[in-house]
Amino acid sequence: MTNLDEALTDLGAAADEEVYVPAFTEEESDLDRKVNDLFAGSVVRKDLVKAVRGNAVVPGYVLEYLLGQYAASDDEDTIQDGIDMVRSILAEHYVNRNEKVLIQSTIREKGKHRIIDRVTVDLNTKQDFYEASFENLDIKGVPIDANTVTNNQKLLVGGVWCICDIEYQPSDGPSEPWVLANLKPIQIAGVDFDRYNAARASFTTDEWIDILMQSIGLNPEQFSLRGKLIALTRLVPFVERNYNLVELGPKGTGKSHTFSELSPNGALISGGEVTVAKLFVNNANGKLGLVGYWDVVAFDEFAANRRTDQNLVNIMKNYMANKQFNRGNQPLGAEASMVFIGNTSHTVPYMLQHSDLFDELPDSYRDPAWLDRIHHYIPGWEVSPIRSEMFSDGYGFVVDYLAEILHSKRSEDFSDKYQTHFSLGSDISTRDRDGIHKTFSGLMKLIHPTGVATPEEMEELLLYAIEGRKRVKDQILRIDATMRDDPARFGYRDSLGGWHDVVTVEENQYPQLYRRDWDAEAPGPTLAGSGLPTYTPPAPAHPPYSVVSVAPPLPITPDGSDAPVVPDDTMPLFQGIRDFKAGQTGVSYENVLLPYVVGATKITVIDPYIRMPHQVRNFGDLLGLIALAKGPADEVAVELVTTQTDKDHMKKDQLERLVSLREAALRFGVNLDIRLVDGIHDRSIITDHGWRILLGKGLDIWEPPTNAIAEARQEFRRIKSDTTFTYARTSIEGA
Repeated sequence: MTNLDEALTDLGAAADEEVYVPAFTEEESDLDRKVNDLFAGSVVRKDLVKAVRGNAVVPGYVLEYLLGQYAASDDEDTIQDGIDMVRSILAEHYVNRNEKVLIQSTIREKGKHRIIDRVTVDLNTKQDFYEASFENLDIKGVPIDANTVTNNQKLLVGGVWCICDIEYQPSDGPSEPWVLANLKPIQIAGVDFDRYNAARASFTTDEWIDILMQSIGLNPEQFSLRGKLIALTRLVPFVERNYNLVELGPKGTGKSHTFSELSPNGALISGGEVTVAKLFVNNANGKLGLVGYWDVVAFDEFAANRRTDQNLVNIMKNYMANKQFNRGNQPLGAEASMVFIGNTSHTVPYMLQHSDLFDELPDSYRDPAWLDRIHHYIPGWEVSPIRSEMFSDGYGFVVDYLAEILHSKRSEDFSDKYQTHFSLGSDISTRDRDGIHKTFSGLMKLIHPTGVATPEEMEELLLYAIEGRKRVKDQILRIDATMRDDPARFGYRDSLGGWHDVVTVEENQYPQLYRRDWDAEAPGPTLAGSGLPTYTPPAPAHPPYSVVSVAPPLPITPDGSDAPVVPDDTMPLFQGIRDFKAGQTGVSYENVLLPYVVGATKITVIDPYIRMPHQVRNFGDLLGLIALAKGPADEVAVELVTTQTDKDHMKKDQLERLVSLREAALRFGVNLDIRLVDGIHDRSIITDHGWRILLGKGLDIWEPPTNAIAEARQEFRRIKSDTTFTYARTSIEGA
């Protein structure tokens, strides 16, 4: 027996690395041609990173730096020659950890060799010199010139990817034989900022947004405008000083990708590795931490870190509010933005019902004062899991070029650009305004780098910025009753004096769970399990607030009745044997399985044949019905016990489809656990509220659909062979 992740990991380890070959086409888009004309030498085809990466475990910006040197063109021959050159450079100079001894030997035998590696520097206080360490080459104590360190201070914190010439000079003494002859950080030499701003006028706003999306490696055709804004919000910390951003959402949505791959000005660290000395200052030696050198410090898997240092929380709280921290009694300032990334394990309605949207954060960070320092909350549950078609093969800025542009924009302030046309509500607090202004300013710098935009374009960004800050504030009100006395009304006025309320998407979708009547007396109605007062919607005269946009449970028709009803766990259901004949139609999971699983909180499905695409799709249909029939804030645990295909060429496809299905189910409140067990033959469904269904030949009961209608609805498909379902009511343990 094994679980799904172990099987996929084992398969990945055994599979040979495929060499990606970029596809060239003459159907280059108008946008690609335009960006190549106006930014020649500063753009690159984004799928080329995959073509050259191979086994090199390096950030995307390192590969794009090399591609920018040799393949920044739209000429097919030039690109292919550039790819070959970069592959050759990586093969000869990139240090693979598994080959470190071989590279050390090469340096010794040749006397000198050029390498690409991550370099960090420490000060040797006993002998008073700087010494470099090479991460993959695994050598330490290499002397490095003080001027080099002064000019590249990020070497002291976190390390920098560099191209280095290493010499071998053995000596009779105890000193290391390695000598650093030359070091060049991987970063672009210079950027013409005037050219960048001037060229922006040649693009429409939609075109420019698409270029930015392609620059971060995403295919804009796969995203709505809102989806694009969410993706670009991840870049705001790079253009705004001291910007505090949170993104919580399901796994696999690319939350950390922006901060690990797309800029040499950002540091991504695990949430569990954070210390005061590493982040701010080491009082023992006076060494500055990450915030002193990087534009952005991002904390990955932040929600999973349950062990926290309260002193760190307090220092971080002060820094996030005042941009300062103390070294002993001496206050120090820094400009690093902070990003907190974490995975959610529950659906939005579940969190709203039982706690709040910060539910996954460690307890120490659910301090209302700390949360109030957050400028924007990205709703990660709106972001789709990354799929292959979501990656761009169009042209975008070389990442290092874009990183320099973003860094230069940090000194500008566009927060007041909207004020000619719009004004925020007078009761919005200073801290709320700061959050809104910073997000608006950052998006303006990204999308309208000259600060010029139409009122409609500014309104769109302002509304989005208000929503992100409102999401933060609304959750704080749930946590801290002392802040509920005078809640702000989030919205803005236009130039004609018209008022526009702003609501979050989840507030609009789940008003009965999101909104609270804070004036209700304590003995009044509360949401079960939460201790929070319920929201009583206004009278039906206000349609926007009287409609719950959650799909109702599907109606079904019980045996012996002609009237469809909404299923629940009290409905009298048929027990016994039901036969299905080959060629029969009118059979669906909705009418033969759904009534028996409604009301269950744990369901076990045993079927050895969830392998082929249509079998996985059928099982997905059943999960979808379970998700629709449950309450929006409820969660159902489903365990699938199946077998792995014995056909080697199909194993990866099966496992990846099951992983995708598991991630999709989680977004809708169905926690799917998949176990792969050899040798099972029985097929059944067992629920924790007393039903056992023997599935005969399993869930795969239909012939392949022959038309679009049969594809859409199971009732129009024909049963492929005689089969039998047996329904039995069993005793419930503890009942």
